[in-house]
Amino acid sequence: MLQIEISLSFPGSAWERTAREALPPFVCRREAEPRKQCVPRRSLGTRMVAVFLAFLFLPGPLRADELRAGTAKVAITPPIGYPMWGYAARHDQPSTDVRDPLYARALVLAVGKAKLALVSLDLGRPPTRTITESISRRIKADGGITVCFLVATHTHHGPVLELDRWPTPEKPYVRSLEDKIVGVILDAAGNLHPAQLGIRSAEVGLNRNRHSRRPDKPVDRELIVVRVETLGGKVLAHLVNFAAHPTMLASQLREMSADYPGAMAQHVEKEAGGICLFLQGAAGDLSTNSSKPGDPDAFGVELGTKVLELGNTIQCTLRLPKPLQTREHTFTFGKRLDLTNPLIRTAFSMAFFKDLVDFYEREYRDGIRPKLTTALLDERIGIVGVSGEFFCSHAVHLRKRARLGHVLFLGYCNDYHQYFPTIEAVAEGGYGAEAMVSPVEIGAGERIMDQALIDLFAMRGKMTR
Repeated sequence: MLQIEISLSFPGSAWERTAREALPPFVCRREAEPRKQCVPRRSLGTRMVAVFLAFLFLPGPLRADELRAGTAKVAITPPIGYPMWGYAARHDQPSTDVRDPLYARALVLAVGKAKLALVSLDLGRPPTRTITESISRRIKADGGITVCFLVATHTHHGPVLELDRWPTPEKPYVRSLEDKIVGVILDAAGNLHPAQLGIRSAEVGLNRNRHSRRPDKPVDRELIVVRVETLGGKVLAHLVNFAAHPTMLASQLREMSADYPGAMAQHVEKEAGGICLFLQGAAGDLSTNSSKPGDPDAFGVELGTKVLELGNTIQCTLRLPKPLQTREHTFTFGKRLDLTNPLIRTAFSMAFFKDLVDFYEREYRDGIRPKLTTALLDERIGIVGVSGEFFCSHAVHLRKRARLGHVLFLGYCNDYHQYFPTIEAVAEGGYGAEAMVSPVEIGAGERIMDQALIDLFAMRGKMTR
């Protein structure tokens, strides 16, 4: 008598249930069943066809979509003579030289048909809303990328992006910058390979709170490193999420520079290969904590060394992540400052310069409209991008509330709307919390963080809209 023992193992509970339901009528186990039950009432071939058809119409794929990744890098240093961003004391004085080059570094991650782009920009702020929206439309149309995180490192020795008529109205730098950013993203998207990644974080003492005078002043000391590799183990990229103002060079220096994030990225790229994206965090109230305060190169190497030490401990095991999910929101908040008031406008024009003040008067005329972008990778890694200088407590509290393995908090992302202090910081006062540099209504940062938290839970199916 022919005896048959079949053992099947399929991923997913639906497959297992179907196999169990379909197999018992024709599966015999020698030790547990009498021989007479080994003869099926229908032919084995008929039952195998039935099993195949049951599997054929099961919902869902046989396996998860693989992770794919692509990278690219391009120089974005403007011509000499461009007004510099970051210090009011410079007014509209032009740059006189280039201390070190500025770059845009792009990483595109794809899971199935979903693609997102992360871009690190050696700039004080991301491009303006109009240009950011144009970039989003172009990369969606030409590369199928639905969500992009354009993250400025926040160097204070980059170009002013609020001006759209320099060096000439016909060929302004900001339009060439747009083309370069679109190009580097599409280059990365066109170079996708099967990939794997891992992530780790550590507490480091390389930043300090520059705003609060309280003994319990908050500091976000978390350094998060994401390592992306090919399946063969070759490094494609390091993502570095850390919060500290890149203001290590003197305001009097009128030379373009990426400050310490550029030095850090170059050090990591030299030692590990691939590209290194610095993703600035909630640095509104944080500065660097360096033994050499005026030396961004030394601090960059010091931070880069920490990145490499942490990166070398990462096991890149994530190859088949759960579906990639994203959300986007634009808010409209009231203002604490009215730039249409002639007296206020005159005072700001003297402190900064007229063209810059004119831009923000137009930008804030109908309210302040910050943007929130969230993403969830493998239901374990959250990415939260916000268009302003958020205080560190926003990031610290969001990570605790989100109940995720890791949350990358990206400030200076997808436009720029100045400072977002916490309510407590506004009550304490001081630079960064004053209406002059934080014109948004009090509590706006908390409301944006609540929405980010809702997004992170909703994308895990823990709440309905």
